[in-house]
Amino acid sequence: MLEANLKQQLKTYLERITQPIELLASLNDSDQSREMLQLLEEITSLSAMITLQRTDDEQRKPSFAVRRAGSDMKLCFAGMPMGHEFTSLILALLQAGGHPPKVEESVIEQIKALEGELDFEVFISLSCQNCPDVVQALNLMAVLNPRVRCVMIDGALFQQEVEARQIMAVPMIYLNGRKFGQGRMTIDEILAKLDVNADARQAARIDAKEAFDVLVVGGGPGGAAAAVYAARKGIRTGLVAERFGGQVLDTLAIENFISVPYTEGPKLAMALEEHVKRYDVDVMNLQTAQGLTPAGDDGLITVTLANGAALRSRTVVLATGARWRSMNVPGEQEYRGRGVAYCPHCDGPLFKGKRVAVIGGGNSGVEAAIDLAGIVTQVTLIEFDGQLRADEVLQRKLRSLSNVRVIVSAQTTEVHGAQGKVSGLSYRDRGSDQIHRLELEGVFVQIGLLPNTDWLKGTLALSERGEIEIDARGQTSLPGVFAAGDATTTPYKQIVIAMGEGSKAALSAFDHLIRTSAPASKADAA
Repeated sequence: MLEANLKQQLKTYLERITQPIELLASLNDSDQSREMLQLLEEITSLSAMITLQRTDDEQRKPSFAVRRAGSDMKLCFAGMPMGHEFTSLILALLQAGGHPPKVEESVIEQIKALEGELDFEVFISLSCQNCPDVVQALNLMAVLNPRVRCVMIDGALFQQEVEARQIMAVPMIYLNGRKFGQGRMTIDEILAKLDVNADARQAARIDAKEAFDVLVVGGGPGGAAAAVYAARKGIRTGLVAERFGGQVLDTLAIENFISVPYTEGPKLAMALEEHVKRYDVDVMNLQTAQGLTPAGDDGLITVTLANGAALRSRTVVLATGARWRSMNVPGEQEYRGRGVAYCPHCDGPLFKGKRVAVIGGGNSGVEAAIDLAGIVTQVTLIEFDGQLRADEVLQRKLRSLSNVRVIVSAQTTEVHGAQGKVSGLSYRDRGSDQIHRLELEGVFVQIGLLPNTDWLKGTLALSERGEIEIDARGQTSLPGVFAAGDATTTPYKQIVIAMGEGSKAALSAFDHLIRTSAPASKADAA
């Protein structure tokens, strides 16, 4: 089951356990149960602090629970927590065994203060890079608060339950039997949704902050690089982000980040956050920028947030990135999460044995079609242009797959549904103008990105595509406001380029600061 090197690493981790834990296995006669039992026996053999028991407590089989001996605390796994979820299993063992979690004390206290009985179910796929964040957050809450319970459910293993609940996107979170959330959620996001007063308290704390020298808006590669370069100059630096990591969190394989032959988006996002936190940067995560006001007589630029708070700074670096572009056709939004998807790595396993379409013939679209071909019965790739735009090496791989059909010069016109989920789509042949319909169960949209700049319209110069216009130094049309990354007119939208542009924007902001007079301090004004 576990390779020798992995077993040795796991054994080293398990030496950190300080309290005995029990593995409670609910099994049947299936092959999956035998595989799970083998995994649990191997884990038990690695630590004298772990014991294994058979039980019929869990309704879902095969499943198992991690329980701290002598307590009611249980972390349940309905399915094999392998692939991306293996880290979730390791953390569950460590935290149930008394190893302290790496979270701020304020977060721990907020979790312990939650009231009421909170029973979470989170449906995942083992290939989903966003699912572990949710599983680990909920497991930690269950460790710290006896009123919280959590079970991870492998959607590919419990297909009947997935279909009964019409789950077509992961992670999908239920609380006390009702839908709670869908998609990647951090522990802060989950707590904010549970604690209705948390947002107001956070807004008050943010509004009371002193002015920054450099305020970075955005937590992706460009924003992280800008924050590091600004902080290294010894100036007061803040970073406000809707979600730290940005679009990188939705990226699986990264093979063109120079000097790193291969990494994955969530890993890179975690590394970015750790790097930023090595410096004196005031990070304000889960905050949405809503408005930008140019500098007034005090020399301070103001960024207002959706929660009503306002941040002030002598300079601002905008690195708000981009989001998935929508087709904007009838049925797309109606069936989003019910057959219309944007992440083939996350949601692909839920379409096992079904028919799907991929919209877009660039690298992302062709890569998605290749990945899905190994899971689904039939993939139809639809491209608006007269030919695919992906790299030739990807096109060769695509052409080698027998269950992939490519349609070019085609414009998707509508997504159809029945009984609450996708049943097909229509497209227009751009050559003959005829409308055709495809019967299928899933549509994966991969047609590029839109800059996150809607909130800046009318404030500074934007291109026809909505990108922030910048010069060679990253300067925008507003003095003291700089920009970097996918939200700008920089022609190539790549991680490594965003990092370079973010660094340049921060250096330009510093240069601006040393060439302009600082506003009077509160003490001087008094």
